[in-house]
Amino acid sequence: PQGLQDCVAELLQPFQGDSIDMVAGIDAMGFILGAAVAATLRKGFLAIRKAGHLCVQTVTQPYTDYSGREKVMEVRTDAISPGLRILLVDQWVETGGTMRAAIQLVERLGGVVAGRRGLPGASWGASPRVAAASPVPGCSAEPLAPCPAGVAAICIEDSEGARWIRERYKCAHCVPPHLQPRFDQHQ
Repeated sequence: PQGLQDCVAELLQPFQGDSIDMVAGIDAMGFILGAAVAATLRKGFLAIRKAGHLCVQTVTQPYTDYSGREKVMEVRTDAISPGLRILLVDQWVETGGTMRAAIQLVERLGGVVAGRRGLPGASWGASPRVAAASPVPGCSAEPLAPCPAGVAAICIEDSEGARWIRERYKCAHCVPPHLQPRFDQHQ
């Protein structure tokens, strides 16, 4: 239990003081981490599922996963009201396709994942502990605009898709800078 608590605390550090209305976890490992984050924040939890698993009205989004397979995810249409500030949580952001699809679903329903950055290429990066040691490439520890919520994952790889997410959304992950290259190269 202590390892999970430490991970959640690390992921939430960049969002201290931010208004978060709900936590959304991405199918399936994001459910475990997202539920723990939601419980810590005492906020509601929303499951963003692979298509075909929800028995209510949904909105869907096609995407290409980390293996290059075409897939579809869905979220219930009645769970996100306009302006709802949502922290998206998943275990891993590899190519960024799955997270980007989740962002599109939330934003299509009027939810707010995170504020846009003032300048291309500047964004939040690792948690303050990680950022202080050595910033993740392409990330800044200082925001250019206030962000009410964002993206959290145990690891956010340095891929084209992940860079797109980092450039536009406040992000947090738990991988120390000296280990990041090993995760990026799948070692």
